[in-house]
Amino acid sequence: MSDQNNKQKQGQINIELTEEMADGIYSNLAIINHSVSEFVVDFVSVMPSTPKAKVKSRIILTPQHAKRLLKALADNISKFEAAHGEVKDYERAPIPMNFGPTGQA
Repeated sequence: MSDQNNKQKQGQINIELTEEMADGIYSNLAIINHSVSEFVVDFVSVMPSTPKAKVKSRIILTPQHAKRLLKALADNISKFEAAHGEVKDYERAPIPMNFGPTGQA
């Protein structure tokens, strides 16, 4: 095995995706908060005419990883729009003032 192939294999990560995780979780609201050391992204599924919504998943990131995620999302949206046209933001669902933390995306 060449040194280059060996270096590539050392830098690779074997990522496992379980069946349960592969199904994913639907979210139509992300609430984002941050501190000096971390960003917390809560993914919520809000249903019409339902006064209560639950956080379905929480992801905690370092500021560096949050910035990488921002860049990766921007890159993927650009590629998607190049292939399928502009993604339009038709409406912004109002969030009741007493509903969780203040940030949203």
